[in-house]
Amino acid sequence: MKISIPLGLGVFLIWYIYQSFTPTQIAETKKYFADANYGFVLLSVFLSVLSHFSRAYRWSFMLEAIGCKTKIANNFMAVSVAYLMNIFIPKSGEVSRAVILDKYENVPFQKGFGTIISERIVDLLFLLFFTALACIIKFEVLYDYIFEAIPASILYVLAVGVLLIIISIPIYIRFSKSDVNKRLKNFVIGLKEGVFSIVKMKKKGPFILHTFFIWGLYILSFYTAIHALPETSNISIGTVIITFVVGSFTFAFTNSGFGTYPAAIAGILSVFAIAKTVGVAIGWIVWISNISSIVLFGVLSLILLPIYNRDK
Repeated sequence: MKISIPLGLGVFLIWYIYQSFTPTQIAETKKYFADANYGFVLLSVFLSVLSHFSRAYRWSFMLEAIGCKTKIANNFMAVSVAYLMNIFIPKSGEVSRAVILDKYENVPFQKGFGTIISERIVDLLFLLFFTALACIIKFEVLYDYIFEAIPASILYVLAVGVLLIIISIPIYIRFSKSDVNKRLKNFVIGLKEGVFSIVKMKKKGPFILHTFFIWGLYILSFYTAIHALPETSNISIGTVIITFVVGSFTFAFTNSGFGTYPAAIAGILSVFAIAKTVGVAIGWIVWISNISSIVLFGVLSLILLPIYNRDK
């Protein structure tokens, strides 16, 4: 169900978008694909792959902190395979990364997996930071759009509901003895340990620097890709950031954003007066180009890992 439901959601969104298009809109979307400047797309892919190299290098700092010295090539191929696995089985990439280092670098699975979880916590914090930044930059536009699209009475109910949830969570954690609460406590403990493991790291300066570099490349890659179409090449940096953030969240709903990514990109760009056909086209161009590079480097890594580590 974890595989079929996300795939089903992606297929449904693809069908829903295109069945709502008129023949003219479908023709427009196809024309955007034909007229796109794929030089910008290739540059965007290069920047994305460069971020994967940086992630592999950053990972070595965490592995060194637990006493494991690994080859950067194996780190990069493990990261590439992880991205490939996530396309087909959501969340399986983290496991595959740890398995590969266990096999080829003799890093115990539990230790390797722990570093990956800590890394993911840092990435989550950065994503939340960019989310907050995007909301601040485009607060007025989002505020006006939300109050126009949703009745005030419903917004008040939602606000009260969110407030009650925020108040009830600490009470629930404090007094509940359910299995769900145990998992929640373990998550909070893991979050705390992950953050403190980074604080205790000897090379925390380079780690933080590479983290900023990785996320900077993510945004720069997206910013470069939107220049493939003239209709999206002049949007403001604030719009770029919020569109990037919305697109990033879609990867949690379906297999690497299948179906949800173009829909989300089209939806958020429409808020800023970009035609839906343009949003759908640029969403698919960005998604397909990145997924194609992930498949390419992931498959090559699967082939090269045993060759590169033939002495193992």
